Amino acid sequence: MNDFKIVVFIMAILICLTAIVNKRKLPFPIILVFAGLIIGFVPQLPNLALDPEVVFVIMLPPLLFDAASKTSWLEFKTSIRPISALAITLVFFTTVAVAVTAHYLIPGFTWPLAFVLGAIVSPPDAVAAGGIIKGLGLNKKVITILEGESLVNDASALIAYRYAVLAVTTGTFVFWQAGVQFLLVSVAGVLIGILTGLVFVWAHKKIENNPLVETSLTLLAPFVSYLAAEHFHMSGVLAVVTTGLLIARKSPEIFASQARMRIRVVWDTIIFLLNGFVFILIGLQLPSIIKDLGRYPFATILGYGLIISLVTILVRIIWVFGGAYWLNVSQKNKKEDNKVHADPQNTWKNVMVVAWTGTRGVISLAAALALPLVLHDGTAFPKRSSIIFFAFVVIFVTLVVQGLSLPLLIRWLKIKAEDNTDEEEKELQLYLANSTLHFIEHEFPVQGDNKLQQQMKYKYEQQIRKLTKEIQLHKRARYFNYEVNLPEPDNLLTAKLEISKFQRELLIKLHKDGDFSDTAIRHIEREMDIDELKLNIQLPKEE
Repeated sequence: MNDFKIVVFIMAILICLTAIVNKRKLPFPIILVFAGLIIGFVPQLPNLALDPEVVFVIMLPPLLFDAASKTSWLEFKTSIRPISALAITLVFFTTVAVAVTAHYLIPGFTWPLAFVLGAIVSPPDAVAAGGIIKGLGLNKKVITILEGESLVNDASALIAYRYAVLAVTTGTFVFWQAGVQFLLVSVAGVLIGILTGLVFVWAHKKIENNPLVETSLTLLAPFVSYLAAEHFHMSGVLAVVTTGLLIARKSPEIFASQARMRIRVVWDTIIFLLNGFVFILIGLQLPSIIKDLGRYPFATILGYGLIISLVTILVRIIWVFGGAYWLNVSQKNKKEDNKVHADPQNTWKNVMVVAWTGTRGVISLAAALALPLVLHDGTAFPKRSSIIFFAFVVIFVTLVVQGLSLPLLIRWLKIKAEDNTDEEEKELQLYLANSTLHFIEHEFPVQGDNKLQQQMKYKYEQQIRKLTKEIQLHKRARYFNYEVNLPEPDNLLTAKLEISKFQRELLIKLHKDGDFSDTAIRHIEREMDIDELKLNIQLPKEE
């Protein structure tokens, strides 16, 4: 009951922080981590420990599922080579580099213990990466690579972690068995994810006009996928990611409009709360971690943690730049590569952004906290408190230092925002309008009403002219390198919004007076909400 009160307290802090720093310039995850640190050092509050089982079973599946559902499968597929290089080979390379450093630098760190630490701090976190790069206007390919890497790398790191812990607890490790197991666990995890996704796609197709059930199914999908894979000791992470990508790819076919709107609202709320809890909980752990260090000299162990953090950052920079150079050399004569690497200056700048964005998060901390307390012979797990502290230092350094400096790095590199979403949306609207006009002229099913047909044609002809003009404006702005000024809302749109405001105030008055039943008022209110949503969509978008 006491823990539940703390959870409610954290939720209140999260909501208040979000409301206060709505116009924030700092990345939100960093604000939440600092809030957690401050709360954690308040003596009157009891310690709220992070339960690894809660992270892996309750928090991780929906967070990964949501991130995967927002990732374009086509973009993910085209960037599969750099994603694989970062999510698999870089994870193992970082594990080895950190293990070598820990073994030769930190007293008492045997090779198995050093590899445990390396596996814990090797994977950048999907939640942290998403929170840091949000709103920075990065190149679409860079965002796809960073998000794709953070979706897949947890599986590589957790498999390495599992075998490193096994080597510590049992004293045995066979390299070729670990390699075969990695392939088996990964491939089987993907297959389980595909099978689970197909089952849920089939279920969604069978359910019609029931948004409540469809929304509930999307909430169930990540847990079913994760638990099914983990039940067979396969990769639950890859299973959830695969299920999310598959359902997202099929979503235009299986979700009706009402279900889609309800699902998005529900998921946005859940992910907001989970993200907030994750980062506040990271900050909350520091007091108990420091307490568990006991006799270790704090300055010395902090120095070791900073060195491990530096190695983690440098290894990523070296690997990313080396991989990018090798990719350019190996594909130098390919036509598609000539198109992708047409501007070498922009290429190295984007590579630098990828190299610098390696923020660690809750997965690393949960893995550290999940270390067993004792070995098979009953003795205490060696260096457990030190490993947890080192993991926290790496998380804090990569999240705060790299997170705060990334916007500065982007400005220093003079990387301009490459967000062409507005222009792309208008091009899509123009394509739909042209196709609809052709449909009205040649395939319109309502025959014998020429006046109606002419009215419909006039509406879409006007829309086509307006969209064509706006697209040309965007292209000209991009060519001459200036920003498109947002148009002022037209008089008709402003008038409709004022009428909507008047009607809503009148509806509130009628509700207070009790002249109409609540059922009738709620029905009309819902229709007004939909109309107002349509009007707000037409307003110029602001940053």
